[in-house]
Amino acid sequence: MNEDDLYSQNQVLRRQLKAFVSQARNNEEKMHRFQNQELRLISLNSLAELIETILYEYRASFELDAVTLTLVDPSYEIRHILEDESDLHQHPQLLFWGSTDKLDALFGCSEAPFLGYYREHEHRPFFPSSEQCFASVAVLPLIRSGEIIGSINLGSRREERFIKGSGTDFLQRLAAVVAICLENACNHERLKRVGLTDFLTSVNNRRYFDQRLLEEMTRCQRQSSVTSCLLLDIDFFKKINDSHGHRVGDRVLKEFAALIRKQLRVSDLLARYGGEEFVVLLVDTPLSLSIEIAERIRSELEQHRMVIESGDVLQITVSIGVALIEGKPNQQSAEWMGELLVEQADQALYRAKNEGRNRVICNGFCLLPDPLSPTAC
Repeated sequence: MNEDDLYSQNQVLRRQLKAFVSQARNNEEKMHRFQNQELRLISLNSLAELIETILYEYRASFELDAVTLTLVDPSYEIRHILEDESDLHQHPQLLFWGSTDKLDALFGCSEAPFLGYYREHEHRPFFPSSEQCFASVAVLPLIRSGEIIGSINLGSRREERFIKGSGTDFLQRLAAVVAICLENACNHERLKRVGLTDFLTSVNNRRYFDQRLLEEMTRCQRQSSVTSCLLLDIDFFKKINDSHGHRVGDRVLKEFAALIRKQLRVSDLLARYGGEEFVVLLVDTPLSLSIEIAERIRSELEQHRMVIESGDVLQITVSIGVALIEGKPNQQSAEWMGELLVEQADQALYRAKNEGRNRVICNGFCLLPDPLSPTAC
């Protein structure tokens, strides 16, 4: 081998070494960014902050064209938690799915991330709000206790950004950390809400209702939407306690709460208001449908028969008051609106009791007057 050949070979080796060193530095920088992001995620307690960090900081940190997050939430639990802390309409990149069907179709039995070219029919559900056309995508399954709880979805306009097998270890570690953080944040929020649940009936308590009422009235104002309130009171409940004892009375309350739940949508709010009174908030529900839901509850309870230990059969009825309010921006305070809505539903309930019980009475729309005008409903 002559000197020219040796020189050429040396140059090739130098270029290869330079490329290896450059790649090693890139990997080191990438690992450093991942470690910083992991520490940032682990330090967050708020579920809302965690999700915002994933959606927005990741996109900037890793120079991505899109980042979306899919959460499997069939019972609306995570959605309700986040609605308490932020406006979900501001985060179209956050997707809630009622089942794992789409994720199962993409991953099958594998827990490995998908990396590859963007295919419209297969990957569009993971980026529904994006107007961009991606060249490559990475979809990372979030797995906890052997079950898929969602996915992080990364989109790029560069074909070479996500190539099958490239950087899979980094992405799997990222998905594992995010899944753990999401589970911990959700459990943290559940613990916070233990004090917001009625122990006997397992529905929300008065404290939780008051919080949600304020939030719904604020949203109602902001979006100029409508919210209905149903106030329900079991008829002659004191007689049940006096005749059959409080143990039977407790059973009546539990069965009544379960019956109401069956007639509501997952987005509706049910709470025990006090004693034998329950309250329901129906979001974005017109008055006609609110009355229909109230009547379904009344009818179902009227037809329900409860056999107690003595062999007696109890027939229980309920009186229901209905009211609806329509929000208008910058008019009245959210607190005032909530008080007015419940007050009008309570007046309707009072009428239902006075007019014979076992009926639904509607007070109609709660009209929001100018601040200096008297209220009317």
